[in-house]
Amino acid sequence: MAYRKLGRTNKHRRSMLANLAKDVINNERIETTETRAKEVRKFVEKLISYGKDGSLVSRRKALAFLHNDAKTVSKIFDDLAKRYEKRDGGYTRILKLSERRGDDALMVILELVEGDAK
Repeated sequence: MAYRKLGRTNKHRRSMLANLAKDVINNERIETTETRAKEVRKFVEKLISYGKDGSLVSRRKALAFLHNDAKTVSKIFDDLAKRYEKRDGGYTRILKLSERRGDDALMVILELVEGDAK
């Protein structure tokens, strides 16, 4: 899978993406740059799919990615898995905002969509 390096070392990038994923899951929306949002979206989608699977292996994979944050993992497996049980993917949405002052980075809102698929 191709991925963006985001100007970080491997450990820093993985930690940053895990923290962004935690924020999206706990707050259900974050404001960040477009490239970070596109990259973290992959991980949030995968974590919710793990929650829908519900197996012990999936729970351990989610815990390993989220640095053993049991509160966030329980939210994925208990709340979000039930919310998205009839949805086959597309759990997140990216809404574009304006450019950030200073470096003109395109800012976006990454949020979880409502539960029912249309």
